[in-house]
Amino acid sequence: MIPVQPPTQYPDNRHLPPPVDGRALRTVCGNFATGVTVITTGDERSGSATTVNSFTSVSLEPPLVLFCLHRQSRLRPVLQESGGFVVNFLTHTQERLAWKFAGRESARLTEVPHHRSPGGLPVLSDALAYLECRLADEYDGGDHAILLGEVTGLGTHAEETDPLVFYRGSMRALHGA
Repeated sequence: MIPVQPPTQYPDNRHLPPPVDGRALRTVCGNFATGVTVITTGDERSGSATTVNSFTSVSLEPPLVLFCLHRQSRLRPVLQESGGFVVNFLTHTQERLAWKFAGRESARLTEVPHHRSPGGLPVLSDALAYLECRLADEYDGGDHAILLGEVTGLGTHAEETDPLVFYRGSMRALHGA
């Protein structure tokens, strides 16, 4: 268990908790299993990708999804310029691919099999499924930006396979989680 500090007593008898340590927050949130996605964007010249597990669906009417992206991410200016992105859901066999796009010095999109969506955005060819989105809005999320997308297209792989999940700091197959 992570130690918890007792609340501080303030002059007006309010108990305010101390600021939450970022490392502790990351550790606790690591207990929530998430799917692993790669966000792709850009044209043939500027195509870029990054691994993200902070993805969620927001609304069915209208069809909206969101993900969070570090403000300093190399993907952010490419995404803002293109005005759209693709959320690629990874299969359990794509862990190496996920790690390729997870670091600051990432693989190049041209190094992995992909094709273009009807809207011209890059889609990872072996992804379990994908959502093509128009960037609808961006919100402040501290050191991250919260990016809201309107789903304009989608697709799924013909064969059924397990997704890749992220749990307690590592990637694994769903059946192994």
